[in-house]
Amino acid sequence: MLLHSPITRAMGSAASMQTIEGLTDAEVAEAHRSADIFAGIQDMTAPLDAFLSLMHALDWVMADRLDKDAIRVFFDGQFGDPIEIALGAAIVETPRLGADARRNSEEERKRVERARGLIDQARQLVKEERFFNWQVMFPGVWSDWQGETLSGGFDAIVGNPPWDRLKLQQVEWFAARRREIALAQRASDRKRMIEALEAAADPLAIGYAKASERAEGAARMARDTGDYPLLSGGDTNLYSLFVERAMYLVKPTGMIGLLTPSGLASDKTAAPFFKGVATAGRLKALYDFENKKVFFPDVHASFKFCVFVASPTPIGRTAQCAFYLHSLAELNDPERCFSLSAEDFARVNPNTGTAPVFRSRHDAGLTTAIYSRLPILVSHVGLEQIKVWPVKYATMFHMANDSNLFRTQQELQEQEAAYPVKGNRWKSAAGEWVPLYQGRSVEMYDHRFAGVEFNPENIRRGYVSVQTTPEQHADPDYSIRFEYHVLKENLPVTDIPCVLAYRRVTATTNSRTMVPTLAPCVGYGDSVFLLLPEGEIAGMSVSGWMSLLQGNLASLPFDFVARNKVQGQNFSWYILEQLPVVPPETYQQVRFGTKTAGEIVQEGVLELTYTAHDMAPFARDMGYVDDNGEVRSPFIWNEEGRLRVRAKLDALYFHLYGITDRVDVSYIYSTFPIIQREEIALYGRYLSRDLCLAYISALAAGDPDADIRL
Repeated sequence: MLLHSPITRAMGSAASMQTIEGLTDAEVAEAHRSADIFAGIQDMTAPLDAFLSLMHALDWVMADRLDKDAIRVFFDGQFGDPIEIALGAAIVETPRLGADARRNSEEERKRVERARGLIDQARQLVKEERFFNWQVMFPGVWSDWQGETLSGGFDAIVGNPPWDRLKLQQVEWFAARRREIALAQRASDRKRMIEALEAAADPLAIGYAKASERAEGAARMARDTGDYPLLSGGDTNLYSLFVERAMYLVKPTGMIGLLTPSGLASDKTAAPFFKGVATAGRLKALYDFENKKVFFPDVHASFKFCVFVASPTPIGRTAQCAFYLHSLAELNDPERCFSLSAEDFARVNPNTGTAPVFRSRHDAGLTTAIYSRLPILVSHVGLEQIKVWPVKYATMFHMANDSNLFRTQQELQEQEAAYPVKGNRWKSAAGEWVPLYQGRSVEMYDHRFAGVEFNPENIRRGYVSVQTTPEQHADPDYSIRFEYHVLKENLPVTDIPCVLAYRRVTATTNSRTMVPTLAPCVGYGDSVFLLLPEGEIAGMSVSGWMSLLQGNLASLPFDFVARNKVQGQNFSWYILEQLPVVPPETYQQVRFGTKTAGEIVQEGVLELTYTAHDMAPFARDMGYVDDNGEVRSPFIWNEEGRLRVRAKLDALYFHLYGITDRVDVSYIYSTFPIIQREEIALYGRYLSRDLCLAYISALAAGDPDADIRL
């Protein structure tokens, strides 16, 4: 009843808005008339707009059931007309006849005071945030205002929503206000400095608290209101909320066309939304672009974004798709721009239904053929997980939340009275301190890829990477320097000879997309994802079967398929588990001459991995010992020799993946242009490709130990 008059006036404003839409504004008189009518519309819709804004603000500030109970006195009219209060009228408590005893009770007095405070907070929030009520601002596109839900909507919504996370970015916020806080390398150090601001009653602490509170409130509202059921999970990005809101604001037969990060089609948090669109025939077009500094100069070159065109209701079984575009002109290339069906989306990403990212029709044909031959790493069948390999996904330490556990070398000496021992480890009264790996320290088949040096001028990363030289690699005693160490007793696992680690951060524009390596069982930050054993395979040690999985993940055909799945910059577990892998039994069943596929892989992985003494536990578990049971010396690092071993392994996996045609193999190698450029510059030819083609022939001839000379 309170809203009857504002709704009636809003219905009248809808007719007026339609009048404006019919005017051309071609003449001055028409333009003036449009302006006059629109001013009248704003006057008619102001009460409804103010009331809806206040309702939204109250939802924002109410924290619990007590708040919701207290606010009833506002709707009862005890403070005056709610609509007038929303418009700015003063709050005046109105006695209710016959209820004086109840109203004057202590409990009721507290409830009234609580309600008054909530309304004051809500009105201040409305003033600062200026909420946007779509139906009120565009009354002409809606009908049936008195029903339970508004009908109608826009014919189309086209735009470029903001690509910002709702969560307050602490470093960026303080970088513009208090540089020394932004420069702090650990979250625990920044927290301590912020607490010092609060203790000193610094106004900046109040500003930060308010900004943080607003960001948390916005994320909570997105999750809890029910307006964004599919895209408000995880670390919510504003663009995803715009997408879901747009789907609600268009007519059932309408269309949305938005420019968003490609994560809309590939991220796990967006998977329920995208799967519902792509597999139900609601997707019209998905055009995926690599920035390359061409479209957005201030955005990273490898950042990917897409044009997403879809409808709330089915519009057909196929969608026009193109991926890795660098110009609009490429949309006219039929090899680059092609149709994908709803079934195609489900076939290549069976667990999530997210978008594959085929560069061409050739990519699509090769990839779907591989999926027809091999199982994926982990299949989700209802609530059951079917795993081809007995591994579990893990991360050890969160670089922000666990930073209180980390110590630099200087802190080890000054705070822990620690002393260095063999293998880049330290000891103190508290126990043994082991290295904490981060993503930049590892490369494929290389756990000593890069150490660090300290640069105090770098805000985001004080320790900069220093790549290991070939001479240092050739020294099996050489250990890289790490930014942090952690107590061994804090490791979640210590009783295995090695871990299978891979870089979390990736890009399809890098030389390789999946970057795995077997590495020591020490500490790992969250930029390194781990695959840990959670079972056994008969007849093989842990290191034995993990070396087979390492060989598979590091193979070129595996990486080729992975590049058709990765759109963002994280090689997440849900992407990995949907990739096709060679099952354990195949390694024993397939033979090349006198050796099984498993024997060839284990020999190659051992040589590529065991190049330093800190991997001796892995070598021992692989059975690489002398007659006295002592672990043999590490393999000598040799760049060209290692390239040959990897080419041989790639040749074997091309056989196992069912791709042996020279044209197809050469094509797959061409999709790794950085490697091609580097090898041509170094060797005068694409050496790894040429070696692989030769090894494919040698393996087919039953000669696994062929000494290939090009």
